[in-house]
Amino acid sequence: MGKNYYEILGVSKDASKDEIKRAYRKLAKKYHPDLNPENREEAEEKFKEISEAYEVLMDDKKREIYDKYGEEGLKGRVFGNEGFTWDDFSHVSDIWDMFGGGMGGFFRDFFGFSAPREERRGRDLAVRVNIELKDVINGVDKEIKVKTYDTCPVCHGTGAAPGSEVKTCPACGGTGKKRVVVQRGPFQFVSVTTCDVCHGTGKIIEKKCPECGGTGRVLREKNIVVHIPPGVENEDALRIRGKGEVPEHGGIPGDLYVYIYINMPEGYKRNGRDLMKTEKIPYPTAVLGGEVEVETLDGKEKIKISPGMESGSEVVIRGKGLPPFGGGKRGNLILRIEIDVPKKLSKRAKELVKELAKELGVDTKKSWFGR
Repeated sequence: MGKNYYEILGVSKDASKDEIKRAYRKLAKKYHPDLNPENREEAEEKFKEISEAYEVLMDDKKREIYDKYGEEGLKGRVFGNEGFTWDDFSHVSDIWDMFGGGMGGFFRDFFGFSAPREERRGRDLAVRVNIELKDVINGVDKEIKVKTYDTCPVCHGTGAAPGSEVKTCPACGGTGKKRVVVQRGPFQFVSVTTCDVCHGTGKIIEKKCPECGGTGRVLREKNIVVHIPPGVENEDALRIRGKGEVPEHGGIPGDLYVYIYINMPEGYKRNGRDLMKTEKIPYPTAVLGGEVEVETLDGKEKIKISPGMESGSEVVIRGKGLPPFGGGKRGNLILRIEIDVPKKLSKRAKELVKELAKELGVDTKKSWFGR
């Protein structure tokens, strides 16, 4: 079976995509390397593992293959009644290595290409972005600054000085790997390692770029505009492919993870698409009824108060909540009513309250009015 992706994310085998997303979001925040500087290597390994599990289980086709054949099925190492299958051609290099590199001619003849060289991938980055609650309604564009390694502007990532030549590594033939063959009796044992001449790049640089020293990358600050969609929740993470760190000597840039933090106005609480807010109303309005003006995310709104409304009552303003992720029908704003009882009264006001109490048959002798 190999890796148990369900166990890695802490979900059941019949977990829904929403459950998988929630589990991944929680673990991604816990193990992201940039959020764990003291245990970076361990966090990187764990983050890579949970990201791999998430990508497989969120893809219906990959999940079906995994459930049927396990991890090996995703790498194209499963033989069964349905024949030889793999999810995509990115795993061809795994198959090639499994057979000791001797399948290169097979892939050229049958598929029209040779087994590919595995590209290095840059580190992922993480940033925190704060938005206002009202930004959740329609989404918002945020410009963020990221200091990271980016493609060298002089050599454009080749690592070579302008005008100099970049040659194919003679030691590995441009594959970036070296094969070591050991003969033991009638059997050959083949191991594949990174080429020690070109360091896995497959290229030899004649003259190094003076700007990047031959690494193909430079450290600089980039401005990136990130679109935060409607309906995001607090601590959601948006993955922006290819906006992470560029690796040395070329390869695939890492990804940028944008963690969303929502500034909640005082008095507001969120429950999915619905918003809850405590609203104080004057005592006379609670007794006699009337209209009060309340603040919503869309501006001021008038609501009706029924006569005799008690503290703890709820008034629902439909469509003034938040949309689901990506946009759609908004939830409601639920106002929890509290009666604003005045703490200081004039002499005249006290007399009026006493008259009201008498009219209602309330004994005020034991109340603070009689003190």
